[in-house]
Amino acid sequence: MEFKSNIKQRMKSVQGLRSFKNTLPTKVKKIINKKGQIYTRTLDNWKIIVGDKLFKVCYPKSIKSANPFSKSCLNIMVQRGHEVDLQYSKDEIIKKINIFFGYNVVETVKFLTFEDKNKKYKEKKILNVTKSNFIKKISGIKNEKIKNSLMELTKQFKRK
Repeated sequence: MEFKSNIKQRMKSVQGLRSFKNTLPTKVKKIINKKGQIYTRTLDNWKIIVGDKLFKVCYPKSIKSANPFSKSCLNIMVQRGHEVDLQYSKDEIIKKINIFFGYNVVETVKFLTFEDKNKKYKEKKILNVTKSNFIKKISGIKNEKIKNSLMELTKQFKRK
């Protein structure tokens, strides 16, 4: 193998294939190592940080680092209906995360709610929602597809 000078990344590189890690600029590597590690370690240890009860209803979505205009913020996805429980333990979560990392990683917490996909809501069946005079007019239509679609349309209007 022949050594070549590469001024963009390293002083010298080996000709041929390089690993993905070596192709990234050094500034990008530092950002990925710093921010990516915080989020992944938080995600891995989330059950330890919040406890079993809150672990079932929430998870960390992202961490926004501090800048001159805003504080560092942890975005947490919360199942609808459990926002109050998490709000009461917000200070404790911030304290546990900062103790876990050994320095102030998070200063504020923001909650985002989501619907639970496992819950099934029963739909009310609406029958005969149209007035009797409209039913007579619709029943006079010979085409079945048009008749059914008009009945569905009147049901949709009634729901709203």
